[in-house]
Amino acid sequence: MNRGPGENGLRWIADAYDISFTLTLAEGLSAEELLRSVGAEERHIVPLTRSAAYELLVRDEDGHLSDLDFLDWEDEAEVARLTSGGFLPAPPETIVRAGSVAGWAYALEEFGCHTDTYLPALSERGRAFVVHRNAKGFSHVGYGLHGKAVTWFEPGLPHLADGVPAEAALGFVPPDSGAGDVAFLRFLEDELGIYLPYEETEAELPAAAITDTAQG
Repeated sequence: MNRGPGENGLRWIADAYDISFTLTLAEGLSAEELLRSVGAEERHIVPLTRSAAYELLVRDEDGHLSDLDFLDWEDEAEVARLTSGGFLPAPPETIVRAGSVAGWAYALEEFGCHTDTYLPALSERGRAFVVHRNAKGFSHVGYGLHGKAVTWFEPGLPHLADGVPAEAALGFVPPDSGAGDVAFLRFLEDELGIYLPYEETEAELPAAAITDTAQG
């Protein structure tokens, strides 16, 4: 893909999402197909910027809609669409925003890790990856292939896997120093050739509100 030598294809996510993040990659899917694969109904998918999704996640349920900077609270149709989709009135447990790049669908979650339970479904057309770091700094990676979960592992200790060891499944060996999740994001950059533009992920992307998942 076209990318400059100083650009970080994926590893920037660990810095930009400094509290917690989940990156999901699914080969051969569109953004909408990814969202449907993790339980979203198409009629409830709403385009949201990252900042709008963040506002919805952290808002006080008892606060007024005028507190949401991105929303014209007098726009009854938009308020109804967000309410129908589960974004209002209570904050959803997580919001999954999805896009597509170079034959892959990707999804980003600011805090939650909803997509990991759907790894087999996400890998129906090829490979799928879930990379998660929680607010305590712990991280894990899931890898699926052709409808089956192959392995789960901590990227800093990939030999301690639930399934096939990461080195055998993917050829991933972490460096001696540095964060394991960043090392794995770098590994995916090299292996998949994916460059995910920061500006694209900040802009509007199809989004689904998730209200029935445990937080990571």
